[in-house]
Amino acid sequence: MNMQTAPAQTRVMAPPPPSSIEEMRLPVVMMRDILLKTMFRKNVTMVTEVAEAICLPRQVTQELIDMSREQRLLEATGTLNANSGNEMGYQLTDAGKARALDALSQSEYFGAMPVPLSVYREQVKRQSIRDIQITRAQLTTAMGHLILPEDLLSNLGPAVSSGRSILMYGPPGNGKSSISNGIRDAMGDKIYVPRAIEYAGQVITVYDPIVHSAAEVEVDDPNALRRRRTFDTRYVRCERPTVITGGELSLSMLDLVYNPTARTYQAPLQLKATGGIFIVDDLGRQAEPPQSLVNRWIVPLEESKDILALQSGEKFEVPFDTLVVFSTNFHPNEIFDQAALRRIFYKIKIDGPNQENFLKIFALVARKKGMQLDEATLVHLLKVKYPTIGNIYANYQPVFLIDQMISICRFEGIPLQMSPALIDRAWANMFVKDEKIVK
Repeated sequence: MNMQTAPAQTRVMAPPPPSSIEEMRLPVVMMRDILLKTMFRKNVTMVTEVAEAICLPRQVTQELIDMSREQRLLEATGTLNANSGNEMGYQLTDAGKARALDALSQSEYFGAMPVPLSVYREQVKRQSIRDIQITRAQLTTAMGHLILPEDLLSNLGPAVSSGRSILMYGPPGNGKSSISNGIRDAMGDKIYVPRAIEYAGQVITVYDPIVHSAAEVEVDDPNALRRRRTFDTRYVRCERPTVITGGELSLSMLDLVYNPTARTYQAPLQLKATGGIFIVDDLGRQAEPPQSLVNRWIVPLEESKDILALQSGEKFEVPFDTLVVFSTNFHPNEIFDQAALRRIFYKIKIDGPNQENFLKIFALVARKKGMQLDEATLVHLLKVKYPTIGNIYANYQPVFLIDQMISICRFEGIPLQMSPALIDRAWANMFVKDEKIVK
C-alpha cells in the first residue's frame, strides 16, 4: 500500500493484559464485589465464562475466585463440566449471595472490571491524537467527495495534524459539516477505549456503542485457527471516536452523568471523544451563549486536562486528548472575545465556491443523480438568476436545485431534464421572497 495515500497510521500500542491482582491497581474489595455481582446477575459458573464476563485473563479471574472461596463467598460445585474443558464450576454461597445483594444496593455496576484512571492516563498517552501526522494526500483522499479550494487543504492539514482546536466559520451551506466529517475519515487508525474507568471507588462507564465503532480484533497470525486477543479486554479496540453536537449542546452535557438508581456514572461527551474528534456544529445556535461554551473549554484546550466532579462535590482531573472542531455561520468577532479566540489555535474561513468550482459541483451532482446537463439552462442560471443575488454561490445550491428539478419532473410525469423554466421553478423554492405578510 502506498504510504502517501494510506490513512494515517500511528501503530498505537495496545494496553497489555494484567497478569495478577496486584497489577490491576484496583481496590481488592471492589474487584471481589464486581466478581460476585457479575456471577449473581449473569449466572455464570465456569472460570472461562466468568473471565469473559469481567474481561480479565483467566489466571487473574482464578485469583479472585480463590480469594472469594477463602472468604467463603464462593464454593466449588464439585463437578467438572466436559463442555468447558473439564473446568470446575463455582457458585455463590448463601453468604456470597447476601454480599452480592448488598454490593448491588450500593452500585448496580457489574460486568467488565474498570480500568483505574491512572492506568487509563497511560493508555491515552500511547494513542494521543496529537501523535497523528496526516499528509496532503491522505486529507485529499478523505475529502475526495468534496470540491474544495487548494488553499483550504493547505490550511486544514497542519491544523488537523496538530491535534489542537479548529474554528471553521463562514456563510451557511458551504460544507463545514462535511469537512468536519472528512477530518474524521482521514484519521484511519484504531485506538483502545475502556469499557469503564475507576476513580475513588466510583465506576464511570466510557465505552458507548452509539459513539464508538468497534473494530475487528487484530491477530498475530492470520492463519491461526483461534484468534488471540493480545490486549487488555477491559478495552474495546475502536475507530477513533467522533462526537458531533449541534444546537442541542448544553453545558450540562459536559458534566458526569450520575444514575441515582444504578449509582454509577456515565462519562460526558468530551471524555467519550478522547483520542478522537469533538465537533461543535452550528455554534451560536445553542441555548447557552457561544462565549460560555468556549469558556468551558479553556482549561482543557490549554492544559490537556479536564475537571469533572462527583456527586459528593469532589473534583478530579481526567485527560483531555481531543481535536475540538468548532463550526459556525457567524463571524468569530461577533460571538467571541479576543481572549477566547486566542485559545482556539486555528481559524479557517470556509467560503462559498467561485463560479468555476460551482459548475464542477453542479456537474458532479447532476451526474450522480442521472440528469443530463443543458447548456442553455446553465447560461440562464449564471446570467439571469445568480446576478439577482450578487453572484454569491454556495455548495448546497447545486444539490438543492437539481433535487427540485427531479421532483418537478416526476410530478409532471416527464423524463429527468433541466431547462430554464424548471430552473425558475426550483429557484423560487430556494429563496423566500422578502415581503410583509398582512395578518
